[in-house]
Amino acid sequence: MSLKRRVFRNILLLFVLGCLGSIAYGLYHLNTPDSFAHQFIGCGTVGLFFVAMPIFLFVESKGKEMKDYLLTTENIEKMQKKEPKRKE
Repeated sequence: MSLKRRVFRNILLLFVLGCLGSIAYGLYHLNTPDSFAHQFIGCGTVGLFFVAMPIFLFVESKGKEMKDYLLTTENIEKMQKKEPKRKE
């Protein structure tokens, strides 16, 4: 794994942990009056699903062919030709 990719993964990990921390902080302060608990929960969720997940998917899928993961007739025929693993 290259240094650039490793650094990017660590930055993404810190961002994900920050989002999870924001959600946890919001849940902890949910019942206190005049708190911004819902904003913390919302920002953490938005950061996790609209920022971190797409970036992760983009980085991890780089260099892979999308057609290998689509359910086409060619891929269905390949799956049918493989023998299933038997449990003993």
